Amino acid sequence: MVNVNTVYQTVLLILNKEQRGYMTPQEFNSVAAQTQLQIFEQYFDDINQQLRVPQADVDYADRQMNIDEKISIFKTSASLPYQNNFYPIAQIITDSLGNNVEFYRLGVVTYQNEFGKICELERVNRTDFYNSQSTGLLKATSEYPIYLYEGEKLFVSPSDINTSNVISIDFVRKPVSPLWGFTVGTRGQYVYDSSAYDSSSNPPTGSINFELHTSEQTNLILRILAYAGVIIKDQSIVQVATQQVMQDEANAKS
Repeated sequence: MVNVNTVYQTVLLILNKEQRGYMTPQEFNSVAAQTQLQIFEQYFDDINQQLRVPQADVDYADRQMNIDEKISIFKTSASLPYQNNFYPIAQIITDSLGNNVEFYRLGVVTYQNEFGKICELERVNRTDFYNSQSTGLLKATSEYPIYLYEGEKLFVSPSDINTSNVISIDFVRKPVSPLWGFTVGTRGQYVYDSSAYDSSSNPPTGSINFELHTSEQTNLILRILAYAGVIIKDQSIVQVATQQVMQDEANAKS
């Protein structure tokens, strides 16, 4: 994880050094959440692009593996209950660790058959799913089960799986929004609250670090600086930070 205070203090240091202005904690928190989400969502486009490019034999230089390592922070799993002919996937879902997380992308779908074997279901489109209900070679079986994913619901075939087995899913969750928590000092200054975030207190206390891989710290700072330039109405910061981000992205993909 990337420490939220390190990022904020670095952004302030750069702004103050150049006498560019100031970014309040409220402005930083709003921008930080958006920046983290942008970097997170970019991973999936990046890994799709890298699948078309030959990779290095050295593990540490394998770009597919490096991107997947960044995504792995957000990989988790959950069991789904059967309801009214389908398995609902809620936007907020309780994962296998008991955490309430925000669902983002579906991965592997499995079930345990009567012999205790874990079987993977194949994802199909609507036409193939309905054709699987008929007899013949296309008919789904307990050995070769399938599912249709539409409208935040899983429809599984054959139907006898639904009544006797629990469906499990691997999925990617969304990152939790970072938060630079603070108290107000005797001189009205903002004092960083390094304690763990506690939403039950009134008002809530503590901070939340970025959930991104530690290698993203520089990327975060540059992107937040670009937003800071917009906030303080300084286009030079926007241009310099944006150019550096674009250069780093080009270097990573070349």
